[in-house]
Amino acid sequence: MGRRHGARPSRPILDQIADKWSMMVMALLERPMRFNELKRRLEGVTQRVLTQTLRRLERNGMIQRTVLPTSPVGVEYSLTPLGESLREPFGHHYGWTVEHSEEIQNCQRAYDGRTETQAPRTGP
Repeated sequence: MGRRHGARPSRPILDQIADKWSMMVMALLERPMRFNELKRRLEGVTQRVLTQTLRRLERNGMIQRTVLPTSPVGVEYSLTPLGESLREPFGHHYGWTVEHSEEIQNCQRAYDGRTETQAPRTGP
């Protein structure tokens, strides 16, 4: 029997790998990077959120954490083959978002302008 779109087991996984910070981390990991480099390149991310994101991606098999034999001990993150297989579709999604962000913001402003002058909506 074929897979159904939206099948229950896939929903939590999609939530865990398709959030904003996960997608941005995956986009940055073209090469192995240390935590602080990732944090510097991800404008607005907190240390706590980045730590949670990296742990979630590691748990889901998208990235691997490697302890480096340095003094002090360093850690770097890199994509696994599974994570690498997701770079292309995420790259398309990310590229589309960047390409259309101005158009989307214009739509948001137009919508917000309409809803501010209209009576409250009922229903979806």
